[in-house]
Amino acid sequence: MTKTTKINIFSENIFPSLEIDEKKYIDRAKKILKFYLSEIQDKSCLASFEYNVISFDFLYCDSVKTHEINREYRNKDYPADIITFAIFADTPDDERFIFDGEINLGEVMIALDKVQEEASKKNVSFDYELSFLISHGILHLLGFDHQTEEDYNFIIELQNKALESIGIKKE
Repeated sequence: MTKTTKINIFSENIFPSLEIDEKKYIDRAKKILKFYLSEIQDKSCLASFEYNVISFDFLYCDSVKTHEINREYRNKDYPADIITFAIFADTPDDERFIFDGEINLGEVMIALDKVQEEASKKNVSFDYELSFLISHGILHLLGFDHQTEEDYNFIIELQNKALESIGIKKE
């Protein structure tokens, strides 16, 4: 990422039962992305591409919506706390495109009711759990996955470092 790289993050909350400060989480996501790009850009799906804008979306919803998406697109019959559509990363290298210097990484869906549930189970704050999921979704958008225990441990360690780098700690 060059100094002139612009980050566009779009956010929409369609879960009327829980309002969040979307601007706060957009700002936090930008900081997390900048951290990841400073640490692992050469290992990400962006490694060999020239760009000056990175964009992606967050959709905050409920677990009814993630259950529906899981069934329809992933053939999994359960609600998820997070679903990531990593459009750029999941497209073969030779089919990826950059329009006017902009890379659209995709979309992250987060079920806010599941965030509340998981925060309670883990005995952490809602803010921490949502930030953790945001950082997790960004890693998926950058092409990282956790199919092995080694990959999972790498991702969790990287997420913890990213959150620490912006002052987010388990509460």
